[in-house]
Amino acid sequence: MTTPTAPITDPLTAPDSTVNEPAADAGAANAAAQSSGTVEIELAIDGMTCAACAVRIEKKLNKLDDVFASVNYATATARVIAPAAMPTEDLIAAVERAGYGATAPATEQPGLPGQHEDEAGGEGEAKYSAYLRRRLVVALVFYLPLTDLSLMLSLAPALRFPGWQWLLVACAAPVALWCAWPFHRAALKNARHGSTTMDTLVSLGIIAACGWSVYAMFVLDPGATGGSLWQRLIHNSGGGIYLETAATVTTFLLAGRLYEARARRIAGQAMRDLATAAIREVCLLEPDGTERQIPATRLRPGDRFIVRPGETIAADGEVEFGQTAVDRSMMTGESVPGEAAEGDRVTGGTVVLTGRVVVRAVNVGRDTQLAQLIRLVEQAQAQKAAIQRLADRVCGVFVPTVLICAAATLAGWLLAGAPAERAFSAGLAVLIIACPCALGLATPAALVAACGRGASNGIFVKEYQALESSRSIDVVVLDKTGTVTTGQMELAGVRPADGVTRAALLRHAGAVEDASEHAVATAISAAAREEAGPLPRAEGFRALPGLGARGTVDGHEVVIGRARLLTGHGMTVPSDLSAQCAEWEQAGRTAVLIGWEGAVQGAVAVADTVKPSAAASVAALRALGLHPVLLTGDNEATARAVAAAVGIDEVIAETLPAGKAAVIAGLRARGHRVAMVGDGVNDGPALAAANLALALGSGTDVAICAADMILLRDDLQTVPDAIGLARATFRTIRRNLAWAFGYNVAAIPLAALGFLNPVLASAAMTLSSAFVVGNSLRLQRYPFSATGKERPSGRRHARLHP
Repeated sequence: MTTPTAPITDPLTAPDSTVNEPAADAGAANAAAQSSGTVEIELAIDGMTCAACAVRIEKKLNKLDDVFASVNYATATARVIAPAAMPTEDLIAAVERAGYGATAPATEQPGLPGQHEDEAGGEGEAKYSAYLRRRLVVALVFYLPLTDLSLMLSLAPALRFPGWQWLLVACAAPVALWCAWPFHRAALKNARHGSTTMDTLVSLGIIAACGWSVYAMFVLDPGATGGSLWQRLIHNSGGGIYLETAATVTTFLLAGRLYEARARRIAGQAMRDLATAAIREVCLLEPDGTERQIPATRLRPGDRFIVRPGETIAADGEVEFGQTAVDRSMMTGESVPGEAAEGDRVTGGTVVLTGRVVVRAVNVGRDTQLAQLIRLVEQAQAQKAAIQRLADRVCGVFVPTVLICAAATLAGWLLAGAPAERAFSAGLAVLIIACPCALGLATPAALVAACGRGASNGIFVKEYQALESSRSIDVVVLDKTGTVTTGQMELAGVRPADGVTRAALLRHAGAVEDASEHAVATAISAAAREEAGPLPRAEGFRALPGLGARGTVDGHEVVIGRARLLTGHGMTVPSDLSAQCAEWEQAGRTAVLIGWEGAVQGAVAVADTVKPSAAASVAALRALGLHPVLLTGDNEATARAVAAAVGIDEVIAETLPAGKAAVIAGLRARGHRVAMVGDGVNDGPALAAANLALALGSGTDVAICAADMILLRDDLQTVPDAIGLARATFRTIRRNLAWAFGYNVAAIPLAALGFLNPVLASAAMTLSSAFVVGNSLRLQRYPFSATGKERPSGRRHARLHP
């Protein structure tokens, strides 16, 4: 797909979050995307068979002027930041010059990211699996009798008959030629471009095994070349016929390739389910009231469409008529439906359960929240950790190194006076056992599985660095309003000053607050409208973040907010109003003073409710070894009342937006690794300053832009769930890479020293990749509970208040 860079949905073009310590390749992409006139292009790559292929394609693309590319072996895609003037054909040509194929999905097709690609690519992937399956079946058909014949003729030479060599060749030829053709074809293609990959090792190993076996059977003394298969397998006593080895390598590798293809399909299924959540047709409601079915891709912002029970909402929009229960499980993982009535926003991809509703489309196609989230996950999957980039560099030089090792092993054994058969066996084992696939799959396989598991439960990983940052987090800073509390405040008290009526106080306060989107302002304006009727418009409205607001109502300059805001405007707070505010705040309410004509005219109180999941979530964070801190711009008394209700003992209150970022910076300066959870505009600087930023999906675009992970469920439980999933993913990646590196470091010397037979080497090589993929797929069963499999660190945390 080709899309203009967008700051909200694209982490590579978002405002810099350098405190999150992006990797080098992400930084390069940031620089490119932030320059003018760039586009992001995603190419589907065909023909990659190992991580070395991805490295080669990446190098070819990055040699183009002003191009920054990242190639993902697990998802078979290349994410490219390129000049807008550069034709996509130039990028495809660069991939083809590397010896691979590339396609760019048609940009004129509206819809969700991955939707058309999945419709087109699903058949291709099915064909690829069928292609491998046919060859695997044929390989098994010939492999079994070939192995039996080799065993029989090796253990009992007396059973050999004239032409027994030809029978073995007849059984081995279909496997070594037709079944192994995918490896030979890829090796030839790479050879034409002067490169080597894992297929080079496999193809050379199969050809060498078959060539030596034919030479041994027809040129050397047939009576001396058999050897016991048991001896050859266990004791490495020599022998000279390796036809069953060639068949074994081919069979094992075909089975491994088929397993990898199916595993990649399973790992990405959650994202494909999201991508196909949009419906194909929608019932459009014309201005004259008539209804007609149109393709969902023709829906435009402002159009009204009808959704009936059981149907999927085609776009983000607003309910204009009707009331319904909406199943949001596809987006958030929540099993409890949410209510939607006239004026409520609904999200595309969710399902209407009850009642017929008319929805006015606001965002359609690739502009919907669902589409943006899918793009975020796709971009996160394309990122690489520092440790994975190291693995890629190793893969780039791995195959030539192995070829040199195999040749050196063969020469070393021969120079040591060993029989040619023994020298060939050791060299062939080195050639076969070395496989960079496990290295290439270690990170992307885990990331794809984790992203799918998280997405199905309302957790979207926007930045790969979030997984790396999560392992060292020790402090979690929680915003209060909208994060720990519901953010749905209600008017809880009104106290006019002497000579001021309740209606007048609410009218002036409500008019100013009606222009603000803050939760406190919304509660005051709603109550004022209900009690005092229609509100006048506030002229010259100005929001004062962390303090309040001001505006002109009916010719009076009205100031509303904290006491220090009003005193700063030369007003004196009467003692009775000050006492009333203190009483409200002790009860956990938020007090707001209102003044005009140079005097404080009264005070109102609003109350927020704590989210039901807040207390359990805080306990879960502590169980993960994390220290929770409540950070808010609200007053100290209200903040402490909320903190006590949820079990937080560290409160930093009355903090302005810039001060929140300073608090995060202060914690980091004292050696803490800080995660910040927020949802509002005023949380943006603090989120950007944190090591790990988590934004509630119901929050503002500023918060979401600054975040590393987006939490869609309106449930604070997603915070420990998200951190637990991130930690589990990073542990899985480390185990995968430790196994992949350790396997090759240990296996190649063993093979060179003659302790591994080529048959065992091929089995071990295949099992190493299977281990990495299987270990990654375990993330799809990650338990979303408070503690999961995490254990408390047992670390004692000191109080963190500055």
